[in-house]
Amino acid sequence: MSRVKRGVAAHRKHKKLLGEAEGRRGAKRKLVRPAREAAIHALSYAYRDRRARKGQFRALWIARINAASREAGVSYSRLMAALRAADVGLDRKILAEMAVNDPKIFRHYVDLVKENKLKAEPKKS
Repeated sequence: MSRVKRGVAAHRKHKKLLGEAEGRRGAKRKLVRPAREAAIHALSYAYRDRRARKGQFRALWIARINAASREAGVSYSRLMAALRAADVGLDRKILAEMAVNDPKIFRHYVDLVKENKLKAEPKKS
């Protein structure tokens, strides 16, 4: 019975792994075992940070809305509570986009909140 020599397959596997580890420094770029560890860690960080990105964008949107609303004389929390009470269906992403790119429309919503004197009262359920 003939035996299987795995040199070619192992070499191919190692080349693929070292290709994934391109751009790393030191042994992680040249040696298989450290390159494998670096690739595993990189994939786990990428998975974790794809989820963390959502929270980072939400924090960015909140900061932008807060800055624009305070310029108009309303705090972020009061603005959001008033918009929720008035059933305005705009989410933070759209509000932040308006605050940066179209301040007139954003100011219009803030003025509506001011005119109606909608207070941040919790909805009764």
